[in-house]
Amino acid sequence: MTPLRLAAEPWEYLGSDEAIDVEHDRIVATAASMRTGDDVAFARTAFEFVRDEVAHSLDARDRRVTWRASDVLRTRTGLCFAKSHLLVALLRAGGVEAGLCYQRLSDDAGGFVLHGLAAVLLEDHWVRLDPRGNKPGIEVEFSATEDRLAYRVRPELGEADYLTVYPSPHPVVLRALQSHDDCIAMCEQGGLPSSLED
Repeated sequence: MTPLRLAAEPWEYLGSDEAIDVEHDRIVATAASMRTGDDVAFARTAFEFVRDEVAHSLDARDRRVTWRASDVLRTRTGLCFAKSHLLVALLRAGGVEAGLCYQRLSDDAGGFVLHGLAAVLLEDHWVRLDPRGNKPGIEVEFSATEDRLAYRVRPELGEADYLTVYPSPHPVVLRALQSHDDCIAMCEQGGLPSSLED
């Protein structure tokens, strides 16, 4: 299992902010409807909901840019970052500590792009979850014991796993999402961050 580092105090991974709006009525009600069984069963249900019921904007060619968890839930669309915001909000609303992680991936055009993930504390260890959504060539299942991600980093290409769990979206991610109003243009015209140092 990949060792993850926390960027904040444990209680901050249950907190609410502008993007991870845990206390929004829609988030609270949705989490409550999923909260049957133990934390692992709840996390699986929340993960599968976000993976399967919220379209990945680029896959769906949906131009709306979402970043606030409640808006992702309402519109049922979002990029990997936004989908991770929703998953983290649902988990926290159900009382499970969760945060955000990132990968730097090659865009196969000589550059890089960030990919957003969620991380959750289950049975006393942190595990990364990738709710981006399945499509031909990508098949990600839930695991409470190991990272199962859509993309395996290739260090020889300069790709990297950022192994820090953040309680809130990284500023470079939030800035990119909040400064665009056309998701397809943002993705296809270089509007996404290429690293956490952008």
